[in-house]
Amino acid sequence: MNDSKKESNSNMPKFKFNAYWIYAAIFVLIMAFQFFTSGDLVTKNISKNEFNNILGQNDISKIVIVNNNLAQIFIKEEAQTKERYKKMISSTFYSKGSYLFEHNFGDLQNFENDIEKSRLSNNLDFDLKNENRTSIFDTILGFLPFIILIAVWLFFMRRMSGGNGASGGGQIFSIGKSKAKLFDKDTKVKTTFENVAGLEGAKEEVQEIVDFLKNPNKYTSLGGKIPKGALLVGPPGTGKTLLAKAVAGEADVPFFSLSGSDFVEMFVGVGASRVRDLFKQAAQKSPSIIFIDEIDAIGRARGKNNMTGGNDERENTLNQLLTEMDGFGTDTNVIVLAATNRADVLDGALMRAGRFDRQIYVDLPNINERKEIFEVHIKPLKLANDVKIEFLAQQTPGFSGADIANMCNESALIAARNGKKAIHHQDFLDAVDRIVGGLEKKNKVITPKEKKVIAFHEAGHATISWMLEHAAPLVKVTIVPRGQSLGAAWYLPAERMIVQTEQMLDEMCATLGGRAAEKIIFNKISTGALSDLEKVTKQARAMVTVYGLNEEVGNITYYDSSGNDSFVKPYSEETAKKIDQEISKMIEAQYERALELLDNNKDKLTVLAELLLEKEVIFKDDLQKIFGKRPFDKEEEKEKNIIEEKEDVLPIEDTSSVEE
Repeated sequence: MNDSKKESNSNMPKFKFNAYWIYAAIFVLIMAFQFFTSGDLVTKNISKNEFNNILGQNDISKIVIVNNNLAQIFIKEEAQTKERYKKMISSTFYSKGSYLFEHNFGDLQNFENDIEKSRLSNNLDFDLKNENRTSIFDTILGFLPFIILIAVWLFFMRRMSGGNGASGGGQIFSIGKSKAKLFDKDTKVKTTFENVAGLEGAKEEVQEIVDFLKNPNKYTSLGGKIPKGALLVGPPGTGKTLLAKAVAGEADVPFFSLSGSDFVEMFVGVGASRVRDLFKQAAQKSPSIIFIDEIDAIGRARGKNNMTGGNDERENTLNQLLTEMDGFGTDTNVIVLAATNRADVLDGALMRAGRFDRQIYVDLPNINERKEIFEVHIKPLKLANDVKIEFLAQQTPGFSGADIANMCNESALIAARNGKKAIHHQDFLDAVDRIVGGLEKKNKVITPKEKKVIAFHEAGHATISWMLEHAAPLVKVTIVPRGQSLGAAWYLPAERMIVQTEQMLDEMCATLGGRAAEKIIFNKISTGALSDLEKVTKQARAMVTVYGLNEEVGNITYYDSSGNDSFVKPYSEETAKKIDQEISKMIEAQYERALELLDNNKDKLTVLAELLLEKEVIFKDDLQKIFGKRPFDKEEEKEKNIIEEKEDVLPIEDTSSVEE
């Protein structure tokens, strides 16, 4: 019985209280008051003749002139027994002592003269009063523009402060309060350092910060001071925010988390106020940690980009942050963690020791770290027995943790789309094709002539890369359109710490192999080499102007790591002319080199292109059958993880560049 009552009560509609109900109720009460007191339901408007008739019968006890244009007529009590008045009173909401008729007259002076003559001639007894009144409705109407402005202001203030209804009204005055999310013992984060694969160096740094807070006496007993801040720097997707989550999960102290954009508002002084409130809350709960993600939103260098105008509010916020981190009276046990992938744009005062004492670089994972990351992300997946984690880690250089997570998820979606019960190794290969190359366009219309040109273009890339020692090893060649490309040659770039001149020249030659093949076979060139030309031009310019690898220009660089003077050439017009000449000479030399190599192997190039036209996709073993083994692959044969079977090759696009 009780359960049924509870169910019936739960099914009843629930009305959420809202401040707009108050506004609506007040408006309805005002309109009702005006409606019932305006006289429309109590009185009758009479003409001049009717007024003179009532006046002549001496039935009027009082006449009140309102606002010099309306006469309110009160009838004597003894006269209300007359039939004409009784009928009027019974059909209205008449109350004792109120007026029964209204009369709109023209000129006030003429009206007063007329009723005064009637009083004297007929010996009438009535009172005459003159009043100026304003109805509540008229008052509200006069203030209506101000009411609308206030209502609009309240609406936008409530929206900006995140409030809704009655609960949002109180948040108007809390707009200067911090928006940081607090994680403490009641809302503990479940992420720990065990969930962070790879990043061993960065983990050691942040683990020490946690140890500072747990065991401060271990360090202060020797006279040391706990660092005030640590800045996590690295490319996107490398795990900076994940490290901060792990710190929140490991540390037994309050953890305040927010983004740099949370300080920015359209109102002056709000950002600085939120910074003060954030550090005040952190000091009250010290020892504690503050984490500011994407700190470059407020920490950009002051005084730069003057052409676009200064942002005083952002600079005020930054100044307040600098003061809180290293000003007078900063003895509170609060550590600030921040993350950014744009450390080059941060203000120097923010980066100095005493504010961010440590800069922790979170780099792209190496092969061992990629293996650990794969093992973390494949735990929830149902894998087939043919999946080789070590091989996948070896074949994914340059992948960040986020890229690997996306790859694992995409492989699961592909397997599910094909109706499989488990994820196979080929699904991982297809996932990389989908992520790096784009969606396969099966319905793209390509003429046989265009397809032949594309096949020889890609075969030219494959041939040159196979013959050059320092070119990136080929993995797969395809003429299946993906994304914006009509075909692609996929390579496995080596994980080098430094790059020598010969290596860069071999890569440039392999990149120009596509255009050279078109020239050798068709004696024509096409627009299909646009991305190739863009890549080699950037490489050649970097060799000449950045790395000082050109003998004519010399051992000099025009690269400015600080980013200053980006609109000013750091060299003369004569040097600029020499740079252009050397870039052109370098590119043309590699183009001629590619032409010579392909001309000497024209028969093998043709066989490879025809095989590509037949299969549309060829792999490393296909090239080995045509060209034989590379003479400089002896070291590669010793590597145990190199697998040459077609189904075990992971296609990776050669996205490396000289700047990287």
